[in-house]
Amino acid sequence: MSENFVAPAQQRYLRACMVCSVVMTYARFRDEGCPNCEEFLHLQGAPDQIDSCTSQVFEGLITLSDPGRSWVAKWQRLDKYVRGVYATKVSGQLPDDVRTTIEEEYRVTYIPRDGSATEAD
Repeated sequence: MSENFVAPAQQRYLRACMVCSVVMTYARFRDEGCPNCEEFLHLQGAPDQIDSCTSQVFEGLITLSDPGRSWVAKWQRLDKYVRGVYATKVSGQLPDDVRTTIEEEYRVTYIPRDGSATEAD
């Protein structure tokens, strides 16, 4: 998991994806995109998209080495994602236009990871 190491001086640049809650640095989102959501969020090389689809405000960290076998991953709805570091709660929600696009064009059901009331919908 050394690819996920973040030096203490770089921790202020951590961001969490609002769709899958993976936690990476801003530079990694810019250079690689989201490992789970790049197909429909298109974060790679798009600073405006990174700002609107990721959040610097998140709580708790979960490190998953085998998401398919982890009960924590299942409980947090992370069992279909790649191994890595994930936030337990991500503040903020996707902009309406991005949400509409992923739900209509990509058939992805967006469930906010901020614990808001719309999660139960």
